[in-house]
Amino acid sequence: MQVYNTLSKQIEPFIPNVPGKVKIYTCGPTVYHYAHIGNLRSYIFEDVLVKTLEYLGYEVTRAMNITDVGHMTSDGDTGEDKMSKGAKREGKTVSEIADFYTDAFLDDLQKLHIKMPDILEKASDHIDIYIQMIEKMLEEGYAYQAAGNVYFDISKAKDYYKLSGKQQEELMIAVRESVHEDTFKRNPFDFGLWFTSSKFENQIMKWDSPWGVGYPGWHIECSGLACHYLGENLDIHCGGVDNIFPHHTNEIAQSEAYLGHKWCNYWMHGEHLHDKNGKMSKSNGDILTLSLLQEKGYSPLVYRYFCLNSHYRKTLSFSYESLDGASNAYQKLKKRVQAIPKDGELDQDIVLFYDERFKNCISNDLNTASALTIVYDVLKDSNCNGMTKRYLIEKFDQVLSLALLEEEQKIQMTEDSILEMIQKRKEAKKNKNYQEADAIRDALLQQGIRLIDGRDGVSYEKVKE
Repeated sequence: MQVYNTLSKQIEPFIPNVPGKVKIYTCGPTVYHYAHIGNLRSYIFEDVLVKTLEYLGYEVTRAMNITDVGHMTSDGDTGEDKMSKGAKREGKTVSEIADFYTDAFLDDLQKLHIKMPDILEKASDHIDIYIQMIEKMLEEGYAYQAAGNVYFDISKAKDYYKLSGKQQEELMIAVRESVHEDTFKRNPFDFGLWFTSSKFENQIMKWDSPWGVGYPGWHIECSGLACHYLGENLDIHCGGVDNIFPHHTNEIAQSEAYLGHKWCNYWMHGEHLHDKNGKMSKSNGDILTLSLLQEKGYSPLVYRYFCLNSHYRKTLSFSYESLDGASNAYQKLKKRVQAIPKDGELDQDIVLFYDERFKNCISNDLNTASALTIVYDVLKDSNCNGMTKRYLIEKFDQVLSLALLEEEQKIQMTEDSILEMIQKRKEAKKNKNYQEADAIRDALLQQGIRLIDGRDGVSYEKVKE
């Protein structure tokens, strides 16, 4: 297994701390809103990582947090708490917001065939762990109190910028708009471990602590949960590239200060999903969710297929045209797979040949696009009988998780969504983009909607089962 390690900035052989066993921590969602499909791309990459390691024979334990307190609207510990913001937006309690959006997130994971983490814990349930860690860092001089808050002193951290590769000069206040001065800090780049009511008087969720009533900083939550559930030596820590700085940088600083030794050997990060407006984010306005894609007639697994055709470390550009292309390719692939006859006996030599090729692809820093090519190679191999083809594809689908041998379930589309897709097809034909127009027609037919082209325009009918 070869992986790109953000810490070393190069591809390295993966060597776990304990032979045959892997401990992975992946940053979970801040449950103040729906996850957008850019967020979900990271979880797909992490799912492929876990399933690849299991495919290669490792015993994997994965932990993930649910952030329901402490995450500021700015990742630099400024602004409003995201959970409080969500509660105010919807006129609900923080607990109601957290429960609703946690359920929505878990539902998205299920739709995308993402395996549930072995350990999934709310940040708010572990306040005592964060307090214990902070107390030790204060005792050993890594942290300090100022105006009732507790901050980590980054000057005490060994090689603080090693993960991000950033230099302090490029982060100076007035150089970047996202850097704000906090006059309570000794250093502008020190980060909060515990905030009290002295700074956030309107904070909804608060707990007693040795430093006053308040709540933990966002960064300490992941360190606390990872150390508590996975121990002092972590094999892999994952997240999106936007987590590298400051979140993961701060996790390393405080975890290694608390533990007194190196904490995690491999850091893996998934790149952004972009749309026509740039990086997809909740702050840009409308949130493109998985449910919205479903309303438009796309299977969640079409989106998974779309993501697998690109490398997790490359920026992926989203458009409905590209998703239509992925939908068309995915449906054709499923039809070919399901048309494979169940003839012949299992050919072990062919199984070993293709299994080795598939392993070479996925163990090469999760090259899912090449792994998908192996599926197509199996399909067109005239020397491979039906039984062997079906066996191999089912085996590969342990990692790809595209339900290639399962019957497609139709999505309940709203009339508005159908009419919107008909309009998109009309525009595609007007622009002489006939491939896109055909892809939209085929996608609707797959969902039981047949288009009827007539002199007066396009109508549709629902195909009887």
